[in-house]
This record gives sequence, structure tokens and C-alpha cells, in this order.
Amino acid sequence: MTWKQGQLGDYDPGLLELAYDAKRFVLYMRSIIEMAPLQVYYSGLLFTPQSSLIRGGYLKNIPWVTMEPKVADVWSSLIQTLEGHTDDIKSAVFSPDGRLVASASSDKTVRLWDTSTGKQCGVLQGHTKEIASAVFSPNGKLIASASWDKTVRLWDTSTGKQCGVLEGHTSAIDSVVFFSPAGKLVASASWDKTVRLWDTSTGKPCGILEGHTEKVNSAVFSPDGKLIVSASRDCTVRLWDTSTGKQCGVLKGHTNTVNSAVFSRDGKLVASASWDGTVRLWDTSTGKQCGILNHYHCVTSAVFSPDGKLIVSASWDRTVRLWNTSTGIECRVLEGHTDTVKLAVFSRDGKLVVSASEDCTVRLWDTSTGKQCEVWKGHTNDVNSAAFSPDEKLVASASKDKTHRLWDTSTGKQDGVWEGHLGRVVSVVFSPDGKLIVSVSWDKTVRLWDTLTGKQCGVLEGHTDWVESAVFSPDGTLVASASRDKTVRLWDTSTGMQCGVLKRHTHWVNSAVFSPDGKLVASASHDDTVRLWDTSTGKQCGVLKGHTTDVNSVVFSPDGKLVASASGDKTVTLWDTSTGKHCGVLEGHTLDVFSAVFSPDGKLVASASRDYTVRLWDTSTGKQCGVLTGHTRDVTLAVFSLDGKLVASASYDNTVRLWDTTKKKIIEIIETDGTIKAMKFSNDGTHLQTSRGILELRSSLFSATNRELAHRLTHSLYVTDQWITCNMKKLLWLPVDYRSSCLAVNDTANLLTIGTASGRVIFISIDFTALPAAYL
Repeated sequence: MTWKQGQLGDYDPGLLELAYDAKRFVLYMRSIIEMAPLQVYYSGLLFTPQSSLIRGGYLKNIPWVTMEPKVADVWSSLIQTLEGHTDDIKSAVFSPDGRLVASASSDKTVRLWDTSTGKQCGVLQGHTKEIASAVFSPNGKLIASASWDKTVRLWDTSTGKQCGVLEGHTSAIDSVVFFSPAGKLVASASWDKTVRLWDTSTGKPCGILEGHTEKVNSAVFSPDGKLIVSASRDCTVRLWDTSTGKQCGVLKGHTNTVNSAVFSRDGKLVASASWDGTVRLWDTSTGKQCGILNHYHCVTSAVFSPDGKLIVSASWDRTVRLWNTSTGIECRVLEGHTDTVKLAVFSRDGKLVVSASEDCTVRLWDTSTGKQCEVWKGHTNDVNSAAFSPDEKLVASASKDKTHRLWDTSTGKQDGVWEGHLGRVVSVVFSPDGKLIVSVSWDKTVRLWDTLTGKQCGVLEGHTDWVESAVFSPDGTLVASASRDKTVRLWDTSTGMQCGVLKRHTHWVNSAVFSPDGKLVASASHDDTVRLWDTSTGKQCGVLKGHTTDVNSVVFSPDGKLVASASGDKTVTLWDTSTGKHCGVLEGHTLDVFSAVFSPDGKLVASASRDYTVRLWDTSTGKQCGVLTGHTRDVTLAVFSLDGKLVASASYDNTVRLWDTTKKKIIEIIETDGTIKAMKFSNDGTHLQTSRGILELRSSLFSATNRELAHRLTHSLYVTDQWITCNMKKLLWLPVDYRSSCLAVNDTANLLTIGTASGRVIFISIDFTALPAAYL
């Protein structure tokens, strides 16, 4: 390389490409480099895009990984994921110079991040309750944070020290804003029905704006600082004179909560967004309404374009809409989000819009064409906010998944692995022979995957709303899927063709199960009923009525003669499948029952409830014969061992408990990382196969009857939030984009199938004979 007069002269393009690739690698893998550096050679290289020069140059054969996860072809627009918060992130904002990002969280902290390196460079602690928002002052020297602890706090960005506590509100504060350009005033909006003004130099209040009769959701200054507009749950927008604190306008017309209100750049108009499904335009000089822009559902936000000619609005109807401010006519509908859009904002030149949604994505749109020019997937929970950096090269997004992400607006590269689901994967299940996986998603599809190759072998399309669950028939030839579209659908696994639409439910269907012989399907619904269907004809052959609220789950007895349904009405009901009549109502739980299961001989039922208990029932008499107590939160499910002598229960208290059904005593408590959503005993009784992996049962392993099995069980695959573990030892780190929203594990093939919130389904197979001895 040679340099001429400070400029790059002759250079090697390959070397420049390598430097770029290395930078992306270091930024993407920063957290694991700091936490466990040797994982760079395993996880770091495995999950780096296929075309990465770093991957190509350094990834060697990892002897214990026999099936590698399929990853992106190229680097996406995601530059970095900033992890550190321990609860939902409510907002994220760039500093005026773009060098910092401040994120506000329910974990009671504001965190500062360096946008060039992703390094956390400050944790601002002092609030005693969750922080709703944080903003920089115009010169970037201060941060103001608004909290549910009823205070606004000021922080010095250079030192991270608190330099003011603004006290006076008598209830939670949702938003705070500086007046630009001086930054000497701060306005805060509170649940105490007031907006308060504060002098940032003294920390003293200089005005209380009273008049709203309900919670104030937001308040912003006009461009010249002479007015404030506030939006409230009382269905009004109000204008205030900042010099006197007097109300100078009550803008009435909305028929429900007003979420936000903003000024146009010239201050002549106000746009307000409401739960009544409208955006309304108001003339600030007269207070008169001069336009109504209609969505089909609650409007979460509305903002003006920089030139004031357009408004962009975001809504629960899953759309972003562009409107002409002079005519009120809709000029673009930006469709693509699959859930509520929380907000949408313009870039500084007005050519782009960025939107944040509860579908876990941030999307970039071209305002001239209305086309979606980038979908940024990766968040695993609702995206609460998104904002452009001052130079518009970056977008920062904040999410309930406790992460903050930075996205590059210029690359727009497509990630080559988005051929799977387009929404969160909520369930993955192995077929009886282990050769197929069925996955269901919020994208309204069911997909089939070949476990040998990891390739998608069928897209089962037809549902018109979220799919809640899917299950294979006992012989594996059929899949039944239950959906919020009020139907159960049957699919042929060999062809992927739909072979039955089971329609009669009047509300969404929570679950569907096959009878042991595969001739019937039972479905449980929010319409308070269980319905029986003939799988050969698709005809309804029974409506089981009796529950007084939602039926959460349904299960057949081992001989198929009974069905047990668990309901929010605190009961389990037994039904005769041949007559459809109920033959027992099992009463005793004090809160909702989530699930019920028969013992292998059909003589007992175990039910799991929100009342923290598992209860045992005699199916012949309907009498309660045991109450298993000990969990400290809702119990989601219970399962019997194959001999019926043990029950395992899983709870939101992040434990699995093992019980002796004869003595009604607890035998073992296993702490888990997260809640187990599915579980069954292994055939030999030595471990549990769960929705997060394999759990060894120590008490079973070392009992007299199973002592010989102890040396044969050499591994216990399990997935925590960030790690694949072997025998509870960290084996392979999972980057954020590859962390599981659901999981299935085949313990005989040592195959993990991970469904992610971004829509990916990935397969990883482990050869335990090649693992270092320390893991065994």
C-alpha cells in the first residue's frame, strides 16, 4: 500500500475487504469475545456468514459438530447487538453528534453506548422504578430520564453522574423532552394528569400545566418554544403557553385515548394519534380541527415529514400510512409488518421511514415508492422504538428482548437464509420416527423439515391467522394444526397438501390432538368447547359443552375412550368419546387449569394450574387423590413416567419437580433456565425430554433399579438463553439471532432443532464421542 498526500493511492482491494470483514466479525461477536474468547473459534466462526473471509480462512472442522447450523450468506444490515439491560428496553436515542446511544429500561437504568465500538460506556443508576424514556439535551451534555418513580433525573454524559433530581409529580412519568436549541427547559408528562416545566440549570419547577382529567401520555415543545402540546387519556389534546403556563387551547374530537401529539416544523399544525383509529390535524392558531386521517385500528404514533407535506402514522392494524397534510388524502400504505406497529419516523431528508413493530422487526421504507427497502430481523420480542442517527447512516432500535440494535441504512444487503418462516417460530415437534420436524409460526404457516439434511421439505399454507400448535398423527402421515383463524387443518406429510379444514369453532383454537389410533382429532378452543373430528372425512362428530370459559388443552386417555379437557374455569372435565357426554368434573383447583394428562394405565389424571399446584384425580370416581404443592408460581404442565409411579411438573418458577405418585412426596427439584413448555419421560426413565433439551433425573439414575443405566447416560443436551450445554457445562454460545424461541431435541440422534424469533429453524447435531472428556 502507498499513500499520496494523505490519500489512499494504490491498494489491494482484497486487503480492504478483509479489513471490513474483520471489523464486522469483531463487532458482531464482541460480547462473546469479552465473555469467553475461545468461543471465537467455535461459535464465532460457525455463526459468521458463509461468504465471510474470516470464516473461510479460519473455520476448520469441529469434530464434535456433525451438522452445522445454516447461516446467512452475507453480512446483513445489523451491525451490532448491544446487550446489558436485564429487563425491557423502553426507548433508545442517539446523541446529537451520533457518537452515543442512550437506552432506557425497566431495569431502572439508563445505559450509554459508543456507536463506533458498541462498548457500554456508562450505566446511569438512581431511579427506583422502571424508566419510560431518556433524551439528550441539544448540546449533548445532559440526559434527562423519566421514570415511574415519579422523578425526572438529569445526568452529565461525560461523567455519568447524576446532576439533578426533578421532583414534584405525584405519579409515574412517561415522557420527558428538552426545549431546543437552548436546552434550558425540560417538560415532563405524567400519570398525575399534569405537565411540568423545569429549569435544567437549577432543577427547580417553573410551571405546572393543569387541566387534563386523565393520564398525560406525552408533551412536546413547538419549534419556537412558545407552546407545548400535550396528549392525554382524557381524549383531548391541549395547547399551553410556556411563558405563562396557561392553557390556550383544548382540542376536542377524539373519542378515545390520545397517545401522542406533535407539531409541524413551522408550528402551524398539530397531528394527534389516538386509540379511536384516527390521526387528527389541528390549526394551532385557532384550535380547530382541519383533518381526520382514518386507520382501521388504534393509532400508536404520527409525525410530520421535515418539509411538513406528509404525515406518517403507525397502527395496531399492522400498517404504516403516509398522508398528504394539505388534503388529508392517504398517499401510501406501507404493508409488511405482521403485528402492531409501535412507531414510524422520517429520516432527516424525508426520503425514508423507519418503523418498529411488535413482530420483532424494524423496517425501512422508501417514501417515494412506498416499497419496503429493508427488513431488519433479529429482535426476539416487541420493538418499542427506533430512531435515525443524526447522519442517517444508522438506525437504533430498542426492544422488550432486553437488547438494543444498530442497523446500517446504506448496505441494504439481503440475508440469504430468510427462506424459512417470516415470523416468530412458536413450536417445533419431531415426527414419531424422528425423520421430520414440523414448525409453526406467527407468519400463519406450518413448515416441514427433513432432520437428516435440515432442508425445508414443505410449506403448509392456508391458515389466515397465527398458528398456535401442530402435532403429528401416531403414524406420522398427518399433521393437525390449530389456529387463531378458528380452524384445525389436516395436512398430508408426504405431499404437503391440505386434506381437511375442520371448521365449526367460533373462537381461536388453542390446541389439537390425535386419538391413539389416529382416527379422531380433539380440539380445544376459546369458545369454551372441545370438538371431536373424524380424520378420514373431516366431519365433526362431537361437541363437548360444559366449560364456562376458555378450554386451554385437551388430551385422550391411552385407550382413546376418554378425553380430559383443562379450562380457565378452574376445572378438568372428563368426556366419553363415543357418546360426547361428560362423565366427571374434577373440581378443586382455585385458579385456571393449564393442562391435564392421563397416567399410562388411564387410572389417574394429573392437572397443572395457575394456583401453583399439581392435583391427582381418580378417573373412575372423579375424586381428588393428591395435591402436590411446592411450586412458587403457575404450574404449566405435568407428565407421568411410563410406569405411572412418578409425575414431573414444570412451572414459571423455572423449576421442574419430580413427585412420587403413591407417597405424594417430592423427590427431586431441577432448576431450569426458563420455563419448560413441553416435556416427557424417556423410555428408560433416566431423563426428561423437554422443550429446552434433556434433563437428567439424578434420583432415578442412582436408584437400585436403574443403577446400571447410570454409566450409559453420557450426555444431557440443554439450551439456556445463550448457550447449548452438555451435562450443564457450556458447550456452544448462541448469538442473539440464533437463540431459541422453541426447541426440539432428539436424544438418540443427538440432534437439536432450534426455532428462533426471527423465523429461522436451525439444526445442530453433536457427536459426543468426539467431545473432550471434561464434558462427559
